[in-house]
Amino acid sequence: MDETGLDRFDRAILAVLAVEGRISATDLARRIGLSKSPTQARLKRLETEGVITGYRALFDPVRLRREHVAFVEVKLTDTREAALSAFNAAVQGVGEIEQCHMIAGSFDYLLKVRTADMQSYRAVLGERISSLPYVAQTSTYVSMQAVKDAAL
Repeated sequence: MDETGLDRFDRAILAVLAVEGRISATDLARRIGLSKSPTQARLKRLETEGVITGYRALFDPVRLRREHVAFVEVKLTDTREAALSAFNAAVQGVGEIEQCHMIAGSFDYLLKVRTADMQSYRAVLGERISSLPYVAQTSTYVSMQAVKDAAL
């Protein structure tokens, strides 16, 4: 076991599920070299302990017309707890914001925004992001290519 409390079988389960989340317990057991019952028990334990927090489908952003990716630095006018809470709550209502991270640095938040194209991004920035509570300034960085885009 390593410092996370996971042994090689647990890590093997996670590695397979990261790529094939819908794999059957039988196939998963075969892939990691255990029988089905201990594999299912390990899987249940990883879920119960919160190591596996859920399962989800991945979508093709091109087919959904959401292939334009921009990263947005956001500076707030106020960083007291009430302002941060208001911003955090408001971000939840903007569907185009795929990720929002509070940053320790020269700006306060980094957003990953996904839209169809530059025109729709400009509308989201001007009408939705810029009007979020306490937003003072934004800077946009457009992604030209996703070189690596993997979950943990």
